[in-house]
Amino acid sequence: MTTPDNKTATSAQDDTTEQPKYLRRIRSFVLREGRLTKGQQRSLELFWPTMGLEHQPQPYDFAQVFGRKADLVLEIGFGMGKSFVAMAKAAPELDFIGIEVHKPGVGACLGEAETEGVKNIRLFEHDAVEILNDSIADGSLTTIQLFFPDPWHKTRHHKRRIVQPDFVQVLRRKLKIGGVFHMATDWENYAEHMLEVMTAAEGYQNLASDNLYVPRPDNRPLTKFENRGVKLGHGVWDLMFKKTN
Repeated sequence: MTTPDNKTATSAQDDTTEQPKYLRRIRSFVLREGRLTKGQQRSLELFWPTMGLEHQPQPYDFAQVFGRKADLVLEIGFGMGKSFVAMAKAAPELDFIGIEVHKPGVGACLGEAETEGVKNIRLFEHDAVEILNDSIADGSLTTIQLFFPDPWHKTRHHKRRIVQPDFVQVLRRKLKIGGVFHMATDWENYAEHMLEVMTAAEGYQNLASDNLYVPRPDNRPLTKFENRGVKLGHGVWDLMFKKTN
């Protein structure tokens, strides 16, 4: 199931990445704007000026943005941000970039970061495909994370799944050599889809010893929804693929 803490914040492309921007892309998300709580609104007003980033047509200099040079981790669709902030807090030597289209989630994440005293995150409230194509430099990312994206479980909706051949090549462009694309899902059919797409993708190597799935790494926290599912016997599949060229 797709959890409220992990909503995918991007769109999958059904053509090449060089297509004119006016052509319609197949969206992998439906933008349903929930009502902001007072706390989320307050967090947006107070903390967006220092932790928020706007879409821009040229890549950011993240060493300048963060005030230091560090390895960059980008998460697509951080949901309400609790696990995203936890990862950033646990790895202060890294800088974390989060992309989310749902404003309440962005507000919640900003508030969580402030509560936890986490300073090594910056957030976009925008479509991830546009951010990746325009605002992130090629070869700049150490890790890209995609946790519990919308599985679009009906067969007729599978084209809306974000993990598609064209999209993973966009991600490959943005990763450093040796950088890792880390995915997780609790839908077995989507895990199989991810594995099929990534196994066929040029320039990636599966980090699983059996070329299937990897155990959940310690740096990916269990969300409360995932933990509930695990207790009920639901499966979770992690995939990690390294950029080789």
